[in-house]
Amino acid sequence: MPSLPETHYMRLLPDEIASTLARMEFLARAKKQGAMSGRHTSPNKGFSVVFAEHRQYAPGDDIRDLDWRVFAKTDKYYIKQYIEETNLRATIVLDCSGSMKYRGEQSAMVAGKKVSKFEYAQYLAAALAYLMIKQQDAVGLVTFDDRIQSYIKAASRPSQVRLVLGQLDKAEPGKDTRLAATLHEVAERIPTRGLVIILSDCFESAAQIVESFHHFKFRNHELILFHIMAEEELTFPFAQSQEFKDLETSGTRIKVDPRTIRAAYLQRVKQHVTTLEKACGQMQADYVPLTTKTPYRQALADFVSRRSRKAK
Repeated sequence: MPSLPETHYMRLLPDEIASTLARMEFLARAKKQGAMSGRHTSPNKGFSVVFAEHRQYAPGDDIRDLDWRVFAKTDKYYIKQYIEETNLRATIVLDCSGSMKYRGEQSAMVAGKKVSKFEYAQYLAAALAYLMIKQQDAVGLVTFDDRIQSYIKAASRPSQVRLVLGQLDKAEPGKDTRLAATLHEVAERIPTRGLVIILSDCFESAAQIVESFHHFKFRNHELILFHIMAEEELTFPFAQSQEFKDLETSGTRIKVDPRTIRAAYLQRVKQHVTTLEKACGQMQADYVPLTTKTPYRQALADFVSRRSRKAK
């Protein structure tokens, strides 16, 4: 297990969360490629404990791997092949666009204050990174707004958790989002197939986002989308006329009567969410809708539990 991070970013991984993570296990659902033996199924055939298939003997093969029972029945030489297990290579992609700054009145409390969507995503990213490195998997990190702000290649060394948490701690929500364009770039940068974990409010064209998801599938990556929204963004509970501010570059302020736009707004949100959820289902990607109203440790525990049941 990696040592705990330094004090100045311990806020992202307090002791009680680290203790909880020590009892969890994160399993890959799809076959992965990695550099070391581990708990995840690899696409490569090896000689571990899980039998896969036979292949005909070829000169140079180790005769200790011959299946003598098959020889007794067929009078032909066949080699036993097994499924090799490997470590997972995961890349966490964190949305640092301005819209992630939103802090709903119904948001959960962490360290005595209500969390913004960005802070919620930070905590989740830190916990996921620690969880996977604890089990000797490789983890990398990408942060972005209108462009990639930082890129840490996936690695499994114990010091990687401090590197990732340090970058998470320094990250701040900034400009406009370019989610789809960034995901296309990330898909090209990751060298081998693995797991891509996206944490975003997905405030961009659903069609463009879905297109970028297909890029990951084309390159044989497994995908998990943590779609993080504030409860107010999902229910639009505002009743009185008030001013709404664009949290990204323009900073535009618009005064509206929420009652006149509620129905249209909720319909568009529902359509947006449905499009993303349906696309993920069709690609066998995990779509994880989250609201900042739910404590992040509960959201993480529920997700890991569901994933473990699916992976076994």
